[in-house]
Amino acid sequence: MSRERFEDLVTAALDGVPAELAAVVDNCVVLVEDEPPADDPDLLGVYEGTPLTERDTHYTMALPDRITIFRHPILEMCDTEAQVVEEVRITVVHEIAHHFGIDDDRLHDLGYA
Repeated sequence: MSRERFEDLVTAALDGVPAELAAVVDNCVVLVEDEPPADDPDLLGVYEGTPLTERDTHYTMALPDRITIFRHPILEMCDTEAQVVEEVRITVVHEIAHHFGIDDDRLHDLGYA
């Protein structure tokens, strides 16, 4: 799958986030990279930043939080485009949840881990 098509899938996954949740995402960018860090080659996505639940009055002039979706690990684990679409959706939702302060245990309970 081309990078452009994969990026389109990430965009579609973001567009699928309910409007009431998307409206409160704050100071966060979503990026696509081909490869995850060398020390975690199976990583599908990562959230880096300060979750909304941990921000206080001292959270000013901060660089945007980053959600990075890793293309190659997702493509390697999927056999069909439909599987890629679903895995991208799950990964995007998972990382946005971290932006909202939801941890991996709760995500697992919800089926997103």
